[in-house]
Amino acid sequence: MAKVKYYYDSETLSYKKIKTKMRNTLKKISLAMVSAFMFMVLGFVVFTQVFESPKEKELKRELEFVKLNEELHSKKIEQLSEVLSEIQERDNNIYRLYFEVNPIPLEQRQAGFGGVNRYKALEGFDNSEMITDVTKNMDILSKQLYIQSKSLDEIVKLAENKEELLAAIPAIQPVKNEDLTRMASGYGWRNDPFTKARKRHFGMDFTAPKGTPIYATGDGVVVRADQTAAGYGKHIRIHHGFGYVTLYAHLSDYNVRKNQRVKRGDLIGFVGNTGRSEAPHLHYEVIKNGEQINPINFYYGNLSPEEFAAMQRAAEIEGQSLD
Repeated sequence: MAKVKYYYDSETLSYKKIKTKMRNTLKKISLAMVSAFMFMVLGFVVFTQVFESPKEKELKRELEFVKLNEELHSKKIEQLSEVLSEIQERDNNIYRLYFEVNPIPLEQRQAGFGGVNRYKALEGFDNSEMITDVTKNMDILSKQLYIQSKSLDEIVKLAENKEELLAAIPAIQPVKNEDLTRMASGYGWRNDPFTKARKRHFGMDFTAPKGTPIYATGDGVVVRADQTAAGYGKHIRIHHGFGYVTLYAHLSDYNVRKNQRVKRGDLIGFVGNTGRSEAPHLHYEVIKNGEQINPINFYYGNLSPEEFAAMQRAAEIEGQSLD
């Protein structure tokens, strides 16, 4: 109950009630309400600064998790870059060097991305710089891995071709040493047995009895097994790939047919005396890219150093060929 205040009226010699104006009352009420509101706002600010809501706590944890993940990703990218750098060095200085191909230039391996800003969508966030750096490094690493992957694909293909090349190159003597009577004539200028004139002899003649086995000197495909070429009589041509062809002439018989695939050491025919030949022997040629070359450089597969030296001495003697 509100207190009633009085004052003494000297004229009437009596006490009278003090009347409060309505305006003063409303002012007091308004002041009290403003004070209460200010107190509430101040209390809310203090509360939010000291105490976080569950949603705010969750967002804060997520932000800390993102930052931690970005740091871990940056470290992983750095580690992967170091490993990739070692692979690139081996690729250039060992693998590509061994297979005789040019190394990949550093500027090609580490080329960036030109043109439009591909990271514009990542701008405008609290951690834009960090996220952009990680994304950019990931892109560069991915591109380098792609280039290295293509290089290794090329190396694998080269390795397969190298293995095929080693198997295809003529590398053995077409007639075994124990079957030879002698090595009659080598590559170079020789006397023609029929005209006695000097002419180029484009192969090597192996003297052996008729019927002596003849062996393929490298892997390949038989492209001819006939006697339609002038002077060669019954002869065989094997296409080895990589530009190599071998020719076996003056045979008595065949052990292969056209289009047949053969391996090094396969029995393909027998020594004879067909065609333009003075005595039973095998005329053997090695052809590289259409040019007849000295076969003596292709016997490393089954001759000892001593046997090769003896053959080389015999081949260098300028005498008469047998065809």
